[in-house]
Amino acid sequence: MLQVQPIPAFDDNYIWMAGAAGDTAVLAVDPGDASVVEHWLTQEGKNLAAILITHHHADHTGGVAALTADRDIPVYGPANSPCSLITHPLNDGDQLDLLGASFAVRATPAHTLDHISYYLAGSQPQLFCGDTLFLAGCGRLFEGSAEQMQAAMDYFASLPDNTEVYCTHEYSLANLRFAQAVEPDNSHIQAAIDRCQELRKQHWPTLPSHIGEEKRINPFMRTRDADVVTAAGKRGTGSCQPGSETLAAIRQWKDVF
Repeated sequence: MLQVQPIPAFDDNYIWMAGAAGDTAVLAVDPGDASVVEHWLTQEGKNLAAILITHHHADHTGGVAALTADRDIPVYGPANSPCSLITHPLNDGDQLDLLGASFAVRATPAHTLDHISYYLAGSQPQLFCGDTLFLAGCGRLFEGSAEQMQAAMDYFASLPDNTEVYCTHEYSLANLRFAQAVEPDNSHIQAAIDRCQELRKQHWPTLPSHIGEEKRINPFMRTRDADVVTAAGKRGTGSCQPGSETLAAIRQWKDVF
């Protein structure tokens, strides 16, 4: 398990800084803004040792060039990415050993075709999932398909329930409002809304989430639940098959919600 701290960036991004307890070396996950990372490193007395990229979008990669200009550090990311700053390309099934931790690399295309996620197993598992899985939501299907997103959701659902979910946007309350529209009788969603509202009142992140909670509140991880399938059918042709067909219908619904 790594100690993980968020750096807020732009309007709603988080750059995750992770390192072993007592160590000054840290890695940055999806550093879209170099200036806030440099400020944090100076303030915390840490040294940037590596960068992990989940996908090529600029709000996840925009700070890489500046952060590596005067540092000889590796930049890990998807092998099929259009991002030219990746020095150590990764493929599905690779294992990445950094800072005493071993990450399992999994291809999770859908939001983009080059998207990967990083999973750290252990007594307190940790998942860095970029823009594929959000608290109570999933990424827009900019490049991939509903079938690919369903495969990613099935992979995430297979992880231990106590897995900490480090996604990269503070979309939680908006996602929960949509989740409640899909499942108005799901009491777990209302409890999550109450908790997240209190956190945001204090200007605290609502993240990380946990896989166990996502399986209770996230409609995109519940596409085989009867209530979600029924709700998806009402928004579409009148009926949907469980799984990717339901996911496609509710993702289209979310896009205009």
